[in-house]
Amino acid sequence: MKTTKIFFLILAAMVAGLSSCSLEEEPYGFYSEDNFYQTEGDARAAINYAFATLTYIEYSRALYFLGDMPTELITTKGDASVDNRALNMWRIDNFDTNGTLVNFFKYSYIAINRANAVIKKMPDTPIDQQLKDQYLGEAYFLRAYNYFCLTRNFGLVPLHDGVVETLEQTSAPLAANMDAIYDMMIADCEQAEALLPVYNAPVMGRVDRVAAQALLAKIYLYAASAKEHNVPLYRDMTRDVTAMYGEATKYGARVLGIDPAYPQNTYFFELNLLDIYSVDNFSGNENIFLMSMDRTGESEGQYSKISKMFIPYVDGATIWLRQGDSDSFIKSHDGWGEYRTEIDFYNSFEEGDLRKEHLIASKVYNASGAVTAEWKADGSGKLLYPFCRKYIDPQFDGDKTSTRPILLRFTDIAMTYAEAAGPTGEAYQVMNFIRQRAGLGNLPSDLPLEEFRERVYRERIYEMAYEADRMYDIRRWGRIGEIKEVVDAGLTESQYSFYPIPQSEINLNPSLR
Repeated sequence: MKTTKIFFLILAAMVAGLSSCSLEEEPYGFYSEDNFYQTEGDARAAINYAFATLTYIEYSRALYFLGDMPTELITTKGDASVDNRALNMWRIDNFDTNGTLVNFFKYSYIAINRANAVIKKMPDTPIDQQLKDQYLGEAYFLRAYNYFCLTRNFGLVPLHDGVVETLEQTSAPLAANMDAIYDMMIADCEQAEALLPVYNAPVMGRVDRVAAQALLAKIYLYAASAKEHNVPLYRDMTRDVTAMYGEATKYGARVLGIDPAYPQNTYFFELNLLDIYSVDNFSGNENIFLMSMDRTGESEGQYSKISKMFIPYVDGATIWLRQGDSDSFIKSHDGWGEYRTEIDFYNSFEEGDLRKEHLIASKVYNASGAVTAEWKADGSGKLLYPFCRKYIDPQFDGDKTSTRPILLRFTDIAMTYAEAAGPTGEAYQVMNFIRQRAGLGNLPSDLPLEEFRERVYRERIYEMAYEADRMYDIRRWGRIGEIKEVVDAGLTESQYSFYPIPQSEINLNPSLR
């Protein structure tokens, strides 16, 4: 596993960097005690500043290029950047310098340092204790969330539990092992759970106690399944697999509201698939953690272009999409065709699956409801590919939209609970609801444990498609070696298990060479 340089010599101005097409940041110095938070406004600005870094990760397109592009779900266009084609085709000779990997690594650590600043300084800030606890809890959550994202992609990474304020503090060694990383993430989430309230309704771009419980469920499930499936680094963890599945079940039950000691009446299943992804439904039942992006923003990152990435170019004009089986339509711009549905995946859905029929568009219409373009298997249609329509904003303003990544979704945690719990009555109820909502029949009853978990794993492919999640299921189940491009490239387990730490970071860290 390669070593790393933590890119913490400086912090960066969030908004200024987003006003241009460059992701470069201008240095302005370390955090210092002069930046102490004196007012409620200072404290709120500090935690907002930490959350804001997540939009950089989306702006650099890392979410979907790491979470979905290397899998069987999507491919990219032929004239995509060299870095993006490399991720799509598993050209590992590019990975040391790959810009998407560099940006993901860099901005994850910037987010961690901003969270660490809040954790250090908030306790002494003279504000209301309830607000202080909330902001501290959110900072602990953010630190754990970013380490979870880093370790899923890069394996062992350096751990920073304090603010980087001097040059010497930038050269940290790798964590000794996965246990050390998971100990920190779990402790942070437990702190967040203890400090955070439960909101009366989801709050866009922020998190509450249920988000901490959701992240704990995912963290425990990831480690349990990765160790059970003999994934490198995880196979050496000292934590017991059965115990970790038990913890994932426990925290998943809290999210689902079935643990009477942890009641919550904020998050539920949406009954209609399209309602999950409505940009106007940002306080929707499923949105445990929703990235904050809005069409009214002044620069990209504040607003979103995610929809442009999924939708193909049609006529350079407004298109219209049918709303499920109804005779109503919503409008959208057409797009750039960067994230293209793999046809084998499109054809793999069960007959009648509404997640295919309602959430993947194979036809576009005009305002009168007449078909203007469609995808046909023989290539005679005008659409290049059937496209994901989870990210549609009918109130788009040019390229500016309010389409937002859902970072933690209720259904995701419900399936996390089911996989961890195994074939219990509650787990069957969860999975059967998800399938019924998709227009499908129930799972077979009385499945043995391994087969039940396999069925949950398979169901996640279709439920979580295009949500930057698929690659992490493949990773924790130890199945990267089955990806076609990995097989074609003849890669070994040591080559594909984790992305290498960017070489530019290694070059700058003398303690880790």
